[in-house]
Amino acid sequence: MANRPVHFIWLLDCSYSMQGEKIGQLNYAIREAIPEMRSVAHDNPAAQLLLRTITFSTSARWHHQTPVPVDDFTWQDVQVDGMTNLGEALTLVSRELQSPPMPQRALKPVLALVSDGVPTDDWKSGLKAIDATPWGRKAVRVAIAIGADADRTVLQDFLGNPELQPLDANSPKQLAAAIRWASTAAVKAASQPVAGSSDPLAKQPYAPPVLDDDDDDDVW
Repeated sequence: MANRPVHFIWLLDCSYSMQGEKIGQLNYAIREAIPEMRSVAHDNPAAQLLLRTITFSTSARWHHQTPVPVDDFTWQDVQVDGMTNLGEALTLVSRELQSPPMPQRALKPVLALVSDGVPTDDWKSGLKAIDATPWGRKAVRVAIAIGADADRTVLQDFLGNPELQPLDANSPKQLAAAIRWASTAAVKAASQPVAGSSDPLAKQPYAPPVLDDDDDDDVW
């Protein structure tokens, strides 16, 4: 069976509002999710899962620029910096969703956006740039809103589908659950064919679940 790449790109808000427990829990949650991503990849031998990370704060930059097979991927903690230049990050991603550098024959990429605030630059231009690319339009998109100050309207627009909602992470436990879900369900959705499937879950397998309220002492 042919092995087709699945490009998974984290877009992580590293503005100062993420300072402290939020950035610590985000690093922990992604690090803990990597083994589960490997398990999902091993269950889909026809797909080769490749990981990358972009951080955005006062500027956007690649944290892991070269696509790395999940079996070889080691998480490197991200750090907080300044503002929330989401638009710059989206523009950066849009350049990678052209073909080339993306191969013409690939499975749908996964774009996983995590943010706790409000963009401080022209995020609409960045989103428009992604939507203008063939792979951007096909991408499986996931959005996680950390805390009550996250701009859910922006995250909803990023999803580009009124039937999907950003996943709310209002505590460390919910953030861990959201990262775990984004790391596995979205990869499954990208790795498996959808059209013609008789499985109703397969038609929209990446619809975010509703996370129950929990009894964490820390609530963002």
